[in-house]
Amino acid sequence: MNKALARPSQQAIPAKSRELTFDKLTGMNLTNPTHYLNRELSLLAFNWRVLQQALDPSIPLLERIRFIFICSNNLDEFFEVRVAGLRHNLARGDTKPSLNGASTEQVLREINIRAHELVDEQYRIFNEELLPKLAQESIQFLPSHEWNDDQYKWLKKYFKHQVMPVISPISLDLTHPFPRLVNKSLHFLLHLHGNDAFGRDLEYAVLHMPRSLPRIIELPDNVGGTKAHNFVYLSSVISEFAEDLFPGMEIHGCYQFRLTRDSDLLLEENSIEDLASALKRELQSRNFGAAVRLEVGKSCPNKIVNFLLQKCNLTADELYRVDGPVNLNRLMSLPELVERPDLKFSGFTPKVPADMVRRGIFEVISEKDVLLHHPYQSFQPVVDLIRQAAADPAVMAIKQTLYRSGSHSAIVEALIEASHAGKEVTTVVELRARFDEADNIELAQKLQEAGVLVVYGVVGYKTHAKMTLVVRKEEKSKKLMRFVHLGTGNYHAGNARLYTDYSLLTANQEICEDVHKVFQQLTGMGKVYELNQLWHAPFTLHKNLLKAVDRETKNALAGKKARMIIKLNSLTDQSLIEALYRASIAGVSIDLIVRGVCCLSPGVEGVSENIRVRSIIGRFLEHSRVYYFYNDGDEKLYAASADWMERNLYHRVETCFPILQNDLKARMLKELNMMLEDTEQSWILQPNGEYQIQSSAKPKQKVQQLLLDRLSR
Repeated sequence: MNKALARPSQQAIPAKSRELTFDKLTGMNLTNPTHYLNRELSLLAFNWRVLQQALDPSIPLLERIRFIFICSNNLDEFFEVRVAGLRHNLARGDTKPSLNGASTEQVLREINIRAHELVDEQYRIFNEELLPKLAQESIQFLPSHEWNDDQYKWLKKYFKHQVMPVISPISLDLTHPFPRLVNKSLHFLLHLHGNDAFGRDLEYAVLHMPRSLPRIIELPDNVGGTKAHNFVYLSSVISEFAEDLFPGMEIHGCYQFRLTRDSDLLLEENSIEDLASALKRELQSRNFGAAVRLEVGKSCPNKIVNFLLQKCNLTADELYRVDGPVNLNRLMSLPELVERPDLKFSGFTPKVPADMVRRGIFEVISEKDVLLHHPYQSFQPVVDLIRQAAADPAVMAIKQTLYRSGSHSAIVEALIEASHAGKEVTTVVELRARFDEADNIELAQKLQEAGVLVVYGVVGYKTHAKMTLVVRKEEKSKKLMRFVHLGTGNYHAGNARLYTDYSLLTANQEICEDVHKVFQQLTGMGKVYELNQLWHAPFTLHKNLLKAVDRETKNALAGKKARMIIKLNSLTDQSLIEALYRASIAGVSIDLIVRGVCCLSPGVEGVSENIRVRSIIGRFLEHSRVYYFYNDGDEKLYAASADWMERNLYHRVETCFPILQNDLKARMLKELNMMLEDTEQSWILQPNGEYQIQSSAKPKQKVQQLLLDRLSR
């Protein structure tokens, strides 16, 4: 599954020698496709690693099943965005090869092979590994042929009163052509025989299942049977009682299917006067983009499959036969329906630093920087910063970026309270946060109605930076003082319990001035400011990263110790990969912690022998971005909102902020090294693109659990 695309023989790259200089290094051609991995296939490999968590016996059973659902949801987005994008490229004749030299046709062919392997393995694990183990724990899914009389009667009544009133069968004839089917929704195609009430001889009908209908139904205790929890798939209920929808007609078959459609929004922003209105219009069509995948039940006859493929304008390569429900991620509610704490991760209480409990947040931050590592440490101080700012009469202004926050968050309510209190409140709301566009439009309207100044950012550049600026007049000095929050994650309290991210709370004058200038750029469309401490995209982040990597390279060439640790979600930018290759050739020791996509190929002789890449998959989604440079002993450590991807570096507003306080710097570096010592959750990337689980003779060490034990106590 994780093997790379077949490649031509590798071109030799000169090894490090005494005569090697930086000029010679920069003159090397490091663009050979054999030195790179494909982005889409790397993303599929990530989903394979996620799926493998469902086989890990050290993970509680109901948590293992969540990884099945997460993998299913990730695959949906992969087809909606990545596969759809490749098909767009093919349609418009874009023949530019990927970094590893593969054409669009080659990549799509390889995706077809690996995605089918992944889906087959997903259902195999679900059916053969997890369902039997659930049954052993008195949690079972009952197929229709196992229903007893009481269960049958109860489900028939459920169908009549809970399902039939909300579904509308659509017959297919000359006056009812094949309907437009909603993206990712459960549908059924019924094969019929007989005449309806109007004398029409019908052969097919389509049933659309509204999202309001639960995909799994728990039987009540009095009809459930011997197990503590007895569930039935909605698809089983529909198949069993579909004839009630077509009285007097014969049902020859009832087959579940599901379409995945192109869901990327294409907006010509330069020609749009009202971005919010344009997005609203575009969102209405998202559910009806071009089809990219058809999922059908395993038993669906070829005649029906061919009919659906023809109606959806898809080929056999885009067909996925599945051995179970066609939408596994809609079963995500299962762990919440089962009260079995012994089958779930143990709960924890994120820690709030003691001095932030005893004293006011502005008092603490004015004395020292505060570094929070979520979810091990609480997100509450970030919420409290806004809440206290809203209530504090000395606070004059609040500025904040909002990318994914949810329209019903405590932070949003605090911003509204601040506006009602007469404070100057400015928010930069990124309407184009993928799949959160509707929520962000609602959020922007809610804030505007409360008198908040809402800015949509810069045309052509998503505002992905996570930053808050509070301006406060000090009581004694009457001077204005600024307080800042900078983060690697979103202002979403729910995500802060699931994603690992860093937050920095600071009153450092230079950082606060930098954040002020970035807000000026966003709201005032001013000039490019020179910043003191922050690196920011699309202006200085990329060039400063190149400078930092090249500085390590020069130090290594001079015989000095040179070291980098880079933690990211994704690494795809070719210029930075080339810089890392030059550093490796020069002898720099490089550790990359890349959760998802990685186009760099480590361990290639003469090119990347000094680079190691690991992906950490565990209970929490590794989301923080951290950059460490040894810098000849003057160690530099940064946290950032940006991955090393083209979109982050050139097409987004991002911030990269230094950790200046020595104790915080030492702590963050220690946590990075803990990740490098993990022996339980780390997958090591091989030169050919395969990932192998970390094996070590050292005592077992699960880094997320260690951090949980250390920071949440």
